[in-house]
Amino acid sequence: MTFIPPSDDDAVAPPVKLRPEILASPPYRQGKPATADAFKLSSNENPYPPLPGVLEAVAASGAINRYPDASALALREVLAARHGVSAENIHVGSGSVALLSQFIQAAAGPGNSVVYPWRSFEAYPGLVTVSGATSVPVPNRADGSHDMVALAAAVDETTRVVIVCSPNNPTSTTVSAAEFETFMAAVPGDVLVLLDEAYTEFVTDPDAVRGLPLLARYPNLVVLRTFSKAYGLAGLRVGWAIGPVAILDAARAAAIPLSVTEPAQVAAIASLQVEDQLLERVARLAALRDRLSAALFDQGWLVPKAQGNFVWLATGDATDAANAALLDGGIVARAFPGSGIRVSVGEEESVEQLLPITGRIVDSLPAGHPARRLG
Repeated sequence: MTFIPPSDDDAVAPPVKLRPEILASPPYRQGKPATADAFKLSSNENPYPPLPGVLEAVAASGAINRYPDASALALREVLAARHGVSAENIHVGSGSVALLSQFIQAAAGPGNSVVYPWRSFEAYPGLVTVSGATSVPVPNRADGSHDMVALAAAVDETTRVVIVCSPNNPTSTTVSAAEFETFMAAVPGDVLVLLDEAYTEFVTDPDAVRGLPLLARYPNLVVLRTFSKAYGLAGLRVGWAIGPVAILDAARAAAIPLSVTEPAQVAAIASLQVEDQLLERVARLAALRDRLSAALFDQGWLVPKAQGNFVWLATGDATDAANAALLDGGIVARAFPGSGIRVSVGEEESVEQLLPITGRIVDSLPAGHPARRLG
């Protein structure tokens, strides 16, 4: 084995020619891992392990020396039957982020633009950069929700894709059904709209948009879902999209073949078979989220109405200090420097440990701070 010692220049200048826009883009940073004595609330994971039937199905899924079904046909047939469409209207990928990448690359390239809200899922800018297209981030409203009028107004002749994230990661806000329909009426029919519903199972607001019933009305709409969050399969990486066959076929052409493993496909099918039990867990997490939001409000936080399995603290320039206080107290959350902190809803015990710390943090914020409800 040949060892190539690193040079002092490796960190700033790669030895080969690479795309400058890629070099200028920060890589995706995963949520910070937790130590044994801390609660990990940084990655919006489901704190419950998979149900026993799911684990048994994965264990019996077959020899790993064989390739998986590249099209995930069995899983697509189950999803198609549930939603009254053809299996060709379902596309499966290794998580919804992989699907986002495929759709963006299928639709947009150099000279094109992709419009998305900001702040939102932090992978969006990087995916657009990799495609060669130009990012058009549209600022959220003061409460962290999408400005759907501004999002539609940002679409021009270069736009090929618009992304809408509901509930929005990391602010946990939703787009209303009325807002979304007004938005769709304003967007040209030849622009692909991706409705990212990775957290939709946690939504309890009856006014929030639900993408699946709208597919028949909008031929330029694709809805993205995942098994990572509500279904607790984050470690297996499996997500799915539903929409028009021609658009899905383009994404399939942009996909990395064989990227969804057999255990992931089997686990997803098994999870759908015990969906009622899984959704009971989701309901418990949503109820805990609401209790946490109410407690934060009572402490003096001005928190957005949370509809994902996480809450948003708009700590702004106090983010680093607030995050340090959380870490010192055994809470590992997701900090976005200069912007805020996303805290996942985890175990009941984590909330008991979290609230005394957030109480001290909000009391330390100056009067008039955007995260403070009280003066």
